[in-house]
Amino acid sequence: MTTELYAKGLAIFEKIAGATTPEVIEKFNQIHPDLAKTVVEFPYGDILSRPGLDLKTRQIVTVASLVALGNALSQLKAHVQGALNVGWTEAEIKEVILQMAVYAGFPAMLNAMFAAQEVFEQHKK
Repeated sequence: MTTELYAKGLAIFEKIAGATTPEVIEKFNQIHPDLAKTVVEFPYGDILSRPGLDLKTRQIVTVASLVALGNALSQLKAHVQGALNVGWTEAEIKEVILQMAVYAGFPAMLNAMFAAQEVFEQHKK
């Protein structure tokens, strides 16, 4: 059964994940039957749908946060693609990642830049 919160979250998830949405949701469901519901409802339905920041701003904040974590390259790649999907340019994303060298350290920035470059190359195909 689809809840209103799930539907709201899914609409935002689709804006970020784009055409990969069904595949990603299916992967979540294969891992655990409640994983897709949890991921869609909490971060997307509860948090990213809040007023106060637009989705484009929220997406670049997510990219910067994942760079700072330094240990979430899979999620970083997904959100770099999401940043492109909501209107950020490759140059803008690179600039944000570069700035994170000051706050997250040079190794975290380098790893993120290489991960982002993989996404940019795939996006051009």
